[in-house]
Formats: sequence, structure tokens, C-alpha cells
Amino acid sequence: MMIKKFLFAFILISIGFSAQGQYITELPGTDYKYRILHMADDYAGKVVCTLVKREPVSKDGPAILYVHGYNDYFFQRALGDSAATHGYNFYALDLRKYGRSILPDQDAFFAKNLSEYFADLDTAIAIIKAEGNRDIILMAHSTGGLITPLYLQSKGNKLPVSALILNSPFLDMNMSWFMEEVVIPVISFIGNYFPNLEVEGKGISQYAHSLLKRFHGEWEYNENWKKTTGHPKKAGWIHAIHKGHQTIQKGLNLTCPILVMSSDKSIPETKIWNELYHTSDIVLDVKDIQKYGKMLGSRVTCKQIHNGKHDLILSNEPARKETYQVIFSWLKQQSGK
Repeated sequence: MMIKKFLFAFILISIGFSAQGQYITELPGTDYKYRILHMADDYAGKVVCTLVKREPVSKDGPAILYVHGYNDYFFQRALGDSAATHGYNFYALDLRKYGRSILPDQDAFFAKNLSEYFADLDTAIAIIKAEGNRDIILMAHSTGGLITPLYLQSKGNKLPVSALILNSPFLDMNMSWFMEEVVIPVISFIGNYFPNLEVEGKGISQYAHSLLKRFHGEWEYNENWKKTTGHPKKAGWIHAIHKGHQTIQKGLNLTCPILVMSSDKSIPETKIWNELYHTSDIVLDVKDIQKYGKMLGSRVTCKQIHNGKHDLILSNEPARKETYQVIFSWLKQQSGK
């Protein structure tokens, strides 16, 4: 009887792992599939992350793994298609509580510590390597560009990737001196003890308006996953970001080659639409990106994209083309091809 129970339990577990390991076609007629990865429960309960994969162009890589920013998820299939055109297998990760990984009643985008995402990255990279990719380049945007250098720093000299590409990384708050030096540290301190305290509402939506086709942009995406009016921020999230910024701004010692990209200018986001929003970063200060980007390691290349938006991949076509040219020319230099 005990043997039968054991065999039954083993079969159930095997079926569970099999289902978890299967890719599901994203949209009929596309080259993209996704795979739900069940992670260990956290302080709020069940957690998953999602690995998206484009149909591979080779059996053994090299591969690019893309990580999105805050209030974001992977939908930039043109990036994956461009990577494939240049001979790279392409993957993207929707981190826990983002995009395809948001579970019912889950507090979207929330984290108490940025290290919570490290397990997601470990799991994705392990799968990509298990699928035969010999070399992995990590690419990240905005808050993903804050998480990924910290993740690599945690690995010491045993980096799981060969290079890091950052698209407008979130390396500092884009606020006044008083806000950055007084208010944010106070909120961060409070957030360590009262993480669920809401400290900021939904905010201004002009950045979303600059992207969405139904307003002033040229893109369409899931607005439940990338919210047009933003999402309320809590003190615990501010604490996590502030601690990450403090670590970055002391300087890291990453040894892999790093490409740090940003727009060539920033302007403030206001409630009134401005055509300059199409040709500027209205989320972060590009001077901060360039300043702190240089402090990530010993092999950093900094590039500014003329008239780029915050997400350079979603910029108007001339800036978008320049972004792709910079990325793949730099990668070619690193590979010595």
C-alpha cells in the first residue's frame, strides 16, 4: 500500500514538473513561446516568473536574455527579431509580479529587496544554458538595469553571463536635491518597518502617451501589465530601490564588458503634452545614467542615442535604428568577429 502511494505521488510530481517545463505558444503565427516557472513562496504567498523564448536560430547560442523595467513586461518582439537576424537566440524574463507573472490579488511590481529577483534570474539562466546556449548576454531596461548589475555583483568572480547591456538603467532618482537627500532616505527608513505604507499615487501618464498608438505613439501593449496611469508605490519598494542605488553609487567591480546606453537629453514630465516627449527621456536624468554607469565596472562603454526615449527600443525610428546599430556593433566588437 505504501509503495502504491509513493508511486502515485511520484507520478503527480513528475506530471507537475513536465507541465511546468513546457513552453506555450504566445500568439499563433509568431515565433514566441513562454514558460511559467514556479518559484518558492515569498512573504505574500505564491510566486512565479515567466521565461519567453523566440524560436532559436542556432542550437548552441550565443543568446540574449532581456529583463524589463518597472511597470513593464516583455512585448518588444522587434528586439527579439533583430537579435535573431544578428545570429542570437533570444529570451526575455517577466520577473515575479510583473506582466505574465502577475497572479490574482498580487501586489504588482512590489518588492522589499531587489535580491528577491535574483532567484528568477538564476532559474532563467540555468534553463537557457540547459537548452544548449554556450554564451549568454544579459540585457536590461530601467529598473531591470538596476537589478541586473546588483545580481552580477552578488556572483563575485563567477559571472553567469559574458556581457551586460543596459538600456536607460535606473541608477538614481530623478528628483530635486531635497527629495533625493532628505525625503527619500526618510521614506526608505520607514519602508524598512512599514513596507506596505503607500507613499505615492499613480503619477503622470505622458510617458505612456508617448508610446501608445491610441495617444501619440506607435505601440500597442497590455495596459493591465504596463499601466497607463502608473501604479501606487509603497515605502517598502522605495526602501528596496534606495538601498540598490546606494550600492551602485559606491561603485561596483564587475569584470564583464558593459554597455550603458541612454538618450542624449532629459526633460521634465508634466501634465501638458509636449512634442519633445518623443525625443527625450522624461523618466530619468541621462546625466545620472552616464555618471553612475561608469562606476559599474572596469570595462564600461557609455553611449548616448540622439533623440532617444526612456526605453530606447521604443524610440522613434531614427533613434531606434541607432540603438540597434550601437548594440550589435558593440557585441561584434566583444566577440572579436
